[in-house]
Amino acid sequence: MYSLRSRVLLSRTLAQSRLVTRSTSTRTQLLLRRSQATEASSSSSSSAVQSPATPPPPPPGYSESKWRNFLQFLGRATLITIFGGSGVFYFLSQKNKNPGAQLPFDPEKKTLVVLGSGWGATSLLTTLDTTDYNVVVISPKNFFLFTPLLPSVAVGTLNPRSIIQPTRYITRHKARAVSVIEAEASDVDPINKTVSFIDNSEIKGATSSTTIKYDYLVYAVGAEVQTFNIPGVKEHAVFMKELADAERMQREFMDCLETAAFPGQSPEEIDRLLHMVVVGGGPTGVELSGELHDFLEDDLKSWYPELAGRIKISLVEAMPSVLPMFSKQLIQYTESTFKESKIDILTKTMVKEVKEKAVVLQMPDKSIVEVPCGMVVWAAGNKNRQITQDLISKLPAEQTNRRGIDVDDHLRMKGAEGIFAIGDCTATSYAPTAQVASQQGAYLARVLQQLAKKDALAANLQTLEAEKVEEVGEEAQQRKNKLEREIKLAQSQIAKVNPRPFQYSHQGSLAYIGSDRAIADLPFMNGNVATAGVATYLFWRSAYLSTLFSLRNRTLVATDWLKVKLFGRDVSRE
Repeated sequence: MYSLRSRVLLSRTLAQSRLVTRSTSTRTQLLLRRSQATEASSSSSSSAVQSPATPPPPPPGYSESKWRNFLQFLGRATLITIFGGSGVFYFLSQKNKNPGAQLPFDPEKKTLVVLGSGWGATSLLTTLDTTDYNVVVISPKNFFLFTPLLPSVAVGTLNPRSIIQPTRYITRHKARAVSVIEAEASDVDPINKTVSFIDNSEIKGATSSTTIKYDYLVYAVGAEVQTFNIPGVKEHAVFMKELADAERMQREFMDCLETAAFPGQSPEEIDRLLHMVVVGGGPTGVELSGELHDFLEDDLKSWYPELAGRIKISLVEAMPSVLPMFSKQLIQYTESTFKESKIDILTKTMVKEVKEKAVVLQMPDKSIVEVPCGMVVWAAGNKNRQITQDLISKLPAEQTNRRGIDVDDHLRMKGAEGIFAIGDCTATSYAPTAQVASQQGAYLARVLQQLAKKDALAANLQTLEAEKVEEVGEEAQQRKNKLEREIKLAQSQIAKVNPRPFQYSHQGSLAYIGSDRAIADLPFMNGNVATAGVATYLFWRSAYLSTLFSLRNRTLVATDWLKVKLFGRDVSRE
């Protein structure tokens, strides 16, 4: 019995152990599977966090759009250009705005006095190396005026401040300090080498006149308006020479319009007030006529519709044709353009008198006609200033030309030591244009640099000659021989300093004739190229922008052109 019971118990114990083993194995497998699933899940989530899902591969034959690539490249290039250009513009503007320190006046240097601040004087100051001299600028205006754009100011296309450049802006960027004096020269003494000047401003100090000495004098006072002693021109005509003239014309032109719009005016009086007469068929007169036509077409027809159709523009010229410095085909093109624009060109017609409300004309058939008009703009010729006439009268033997100062091939005033004359005050074979004066100023700056070198060599030669001693001995003889060699070298160097004569290089002629058209007579190879039209008008604008002396002026003029294109000209009257 004991044996049987033992066997039964043993079999039950074995069965329970097998069950426990199977249960433990099953549980272990389940835990292992759960652990593997958890690891797989965490691995997949970790990989999802660490790196984005890889996009599916593109289908066969797929290629990215070339147009999209081009636009992306264009966008990047545009952004780089904008930010890079803005950075360069800001850097240059700040550099021009903040000039650095300058060398002080050097008592050992010679004194160079410059009279005037026009084209010739400004070109000279821009090119001149001021380390060679103590430079003094004397001018009744403390700015340079870009005269070719003066007609644009007269009709409001440009702001007056956009075409002037302070003289100190130029002189403050030179190596040595330049003294700028706003005063009018009253007398030049070529014998004692002195210049007298007076303060003619509204506010005067304790000293209003003084005299200074010079070693070299650059005489560039320009010219004044030639009236040919015609009665009434000074009293009733508007000149087109200075900035104040353009501002005056703008006021009087708008005054004529507003007066014509006053209630109760007769038709005859309205026609008189709206008749504008421009005297002078040169570039200034032609450009002014074209600018007046643009003002009429672009703005006045919108704001004065009842008057715009009655405005009349007449251009009076005593010569057989306008713009005599241009080629025949360009003159014909200008005349045909003016005819389309309804601008009357009266050639071979002379002004005999200017009255308050009319201009008296001598027609080609010698008949005298009184033409009613609201305004006369005078742009006909130049004459010498009084100070120039006085200077010429002090040297009657050498200065015999009544048109201006006689100069030699190196722009030296004949009969006067140390005086150079440039620009409209001289009597040369060149036309009195801004281009001529500008080239003369740049040439004279190079001449003065060579003279400074020659003066330094001469001073060195004088020092060497003063060192000559009469001594006996071998060493003394060696020093003497060395000194003689240095003297001969200095003499040969002085002889080599010989400036070339001035030669004018004509860069072409430009003129704006209205209706977004311009004419250009440009040198090419051994001849000239005559162009006209809208493309020439764009060239005219780009040429004038590049000719302006500073980044400031270029920016202001370009901005004014853009403002007029977007909003039109201002028709208010101060």
